[in-house]
This record gives sequence, C-alpha cells and structure tokens, in this order.
Amino acid sequence: MLFNSYVFVGFFLLVYALYLMVQRNHRAQNALLLIASIWFYGYWNWWFLFLILFTCINDFTAALWINRSPSERRRKQVLVAAIAIDLAVLGFFKYFNFFADTAVAILGSVGLHADPVTLQLILPLGISFHTFQAMGYTIDVYRRRLEPTTHFPDFCLFIAFFPQMIAGPISLAYNLLPQILRPRSIKLAQVNAGLFLILWGYFQKMVVADNLAVVANRVFDNYHQYAGADLLIGVLAFTFQIFCDFAGYSDIARGLAKLMGFDLVVNFKLPYFAINPSDFWARWHVSLSVWLREHLYIPLGGNRVAGWPTYRNLMLTMILGGLWHGASWNFVIWGFFHGAILVVYRLLRWDRNYANPWAGGPGASLVTLLKMSLMFCLTMVGWVIFRARSVDQIGYILSHVGFAASPETAALGYDLLFYAGPLLLVQLFQYLRRDLLVLTKLPTLARVPVYAWMVMWIVIFGVRESTEFIYFQF
Repeated sequence: MLFNSYVFVGFFLLVYALYLMVQRNHRAQNALLLIASIWFYGYWNWWFLFLILFTCINDFTAALWINRSPSERRRKQVLVAAIAIDLAVLGFFKYFNFFADTAVAILGSVGLHADPVTLQLILPLGISFHTFQAMGYTIDVYRRRLEPTTHFPDFCLFIAFFPQMIAGPISLAYNLLPQILRPRSIKLAQVNAGLFLILWGYFQKMVVADNLAVVANRVFDNYHQYAGADLLIGVLAFTFQIFCDFAGYSDIARGLAKLMGFDLVVNFKLPYFAINPSDFWARWHVSLSVWLREHLYIPLGGNRVAGWPTYRNLMLTMILGGLWHGASWNFVIWGFFHGAILVVYRLLRWDRNYANPWAGGPGASLVTLLKMSLMFCLTMVGWVIFRARSVDQIGYILSHVGFAASPETAALGYDLLFYAGPLLLVQLFQYLRRDLLVLTKLPTLARVPVYAWMVMWIVIFGVRESTEFIYFQF
C-alpha cells in the first residue's frame, strides 16, 4: 500500500492505536510491528514475503555463525557465502533480464544470432533496500561493531520495519537494531517532529512531486517537440520532482517512526545547496552514500593511497551505485558521470568542504554562490541521464537545452514556479538556520499558520490519485 493512499492512513491509525495500547510491553509492541510490516508488504504480493524470509534466515544465521567461528578464516568464509547468497538473489530478480538482453545485443553486433533468454521477472518492491540492510548487518557483525541478535523475530522486524522497508532510508544495524531490542518511550519532541515530517513529506510528494511530474513527463516524453527553454523547464521540473518524491517518502517514514519512538537516519540534507560532488553525496540519499562508503569504498582502499587507486575506487563505487538503481545502461552512465566529476573535483582540489562556506566577506560569498550554481547545473545534467530512456534522448536534450522560448514556455514556467517556489522558500529558511526541523521550533503563533497553509495546499493542489514513489522501482 502507498503512503499517499487512504488505505495506508487507515492502516497506520489502527496500528498506532494498538501500539499505544501496549506501550508498556516492549515485546508486544515488536510483535505488533512485525505483523503490521508483514501485512504492509504482503498487501502488494504475498509471495515476495518468502523472499524476505529467505534473506532474513540467511543473514541471521550467518551472523550467528560468524560470531561463533573459532578462526578468522572461517569467519570470512561465512561472510563471503552470506553476501554471495544475498547478491545472487538480488542479481537474479533485478538484473537477469538486463544481462540476458545485453548479451544478445552484443552477440548480434558481431553477426551472431542468439535467442533472448528472459523470464520477465517481476521486481520485488524495495529489494535493493532490504537486501543492502541485511548485508550491512552481517558485515557489521563480522567487523565486531555489534553483537548478533539471537531473537529471530526482532531481526525480521529490523529488515521489514514497514515505514522504511520499501524505499529506505537504509538503516545501519548498529543504529536501528538496538532501538528494536530495547524498550522505547515516546517523547513530546518526537511527536512534534514526527507530525511535521509527515505533513512536510506529504506536501513534497502530493503537491510538488506529483504536479511537477506532469511537466517533466510531458517534456521528456515529447522532447523533440519542445524549444530550448521548454527543455530546461522540463529538466528543472524533474530535478525537483525526484527530490520531493524521494525526500517526501523518507520524511514520512522518519515521521511515522518518530511517532513510535524510533529515530531513523536523515536521508536528505538540502542536496541542491551542495558546493561540490562530495558535499552533494553527503546530502543526497545519505543512507546509501554511507552504506557504499563503509561497505564498498573504504574496503576497496578509499583514499588511503593517493592518486590512481583513489580515483579507481571512486569510479567503481559510483558506477556500482548507479547500477544499484536499476538494470539499465542510463543508470550505469549516471554513476560514471558522478564518479567522473568526483575525480575531476579531486584533481582540481575543489572537493574541500568548509564549516561555513559563506565566511570571508562578499568575495568569498560570491565564489560559494558560483560553486553552488555549478554543482546544481552538473546535478541537472546527471538527472537528464537518469531520466532519459535512450542515449539519443540524453544527447538531444543536453545539446538543445537553452533559452529559446515557445508558445508553451510561459505556462510550463508558471507551473514550475508555482509548485517549486514554496519548497525553495522553506529550504532556504532551513539552510540559513542550519536546521531541517526549524519550522517545529517557531513560536506557536507562527507555526500554526504555516502548518495550516501546508494542509490547505495539500487539500487544494495535492494530486488525489495515489501515484507510486519513484524509488519503489529500485
């Protein structure tokens, strides 16, 4: 069921009422959340629950074996086997058709005919998210960052916790699992922050993302018919659409969790205010960035050795990060693009982050503004690659985008400003105050009208049809 559906609202209100009724019984709360999570995921397809169960058994058992293994060699063997099983399941469902079709195309290019072998597999929702979360747990146990849990239902809840199970954020085991294992208390500050995050998440999804999707889809689906300014508006529309779609889901997930006494990782930290690629990836999809850094980039060697090995590690991490998003060459190219700009910025020594990039007077502020503008433009180029459905489309849009107007430019531009404008105002306020929850700390006389305004916009301008979140496909 979708967060932006009446079914989910009713589902959560029922679960939350029962959760509060048993708030003095930690085990009963966990059992309730596990049952609710099973129902939540099974609402789409009950058969895929067996896949999640298999993943849970694999990593739960592997972690116990690793912890009990008498030798380091044995520990590593169990770890490799568990990861291989996780990746085999993920690869089979997510990449089988992609690699089979690619192999046929390559053979055809050299004159060899091969019949395509495809199973037309249905991609289980959120398979990349819960697989990475399970793998991260096993790796953390191997690294002795935490003791493995011996209570299987609690581990299943860690993997299948319904607010985050479909599209993240990806929780590290040493952050979320202890919250599941110990009794929780719900504080007023958590409720206040949770309600704001839920409201702001719905605003981002229903008002901004779903309305701008109409503009972006119209332009991208008929790109040959539009002038340069229209293409620019379409790219900007998708730039804000994908952010609000994914950040909206993450905020709703964090808000729901806070109402139940959990703290999930902040997944987005105003990424379009980044001044360089490193800063961007410290702000965009933070949970995936941290996972890739801790479980891929650093084990590869990270930047401990300067020069070529560091650039190789950056490129490999970003390409695999791109491929994580889906079985399509545009995701691979997108990952390569971001890896390339990370390398270029490092070569030019433009990848430094500063506690306060605006300090130093007007000159320094102008430089920071230029850096931010350049990074935003590079990010939009990346989103063209991400959204496009062919190399021809990527080349056409990037080579024809400009300021030449058409009779439709004004209407498209108005929709962009109308729906993205409020988002930018709120984000600018958050950025200047350096606080994503700054609206929750306003005086009551200021906070109530702001919340009422968001509710009014959701009711009046929110897209009522329940549309799937973009990252459900990953």
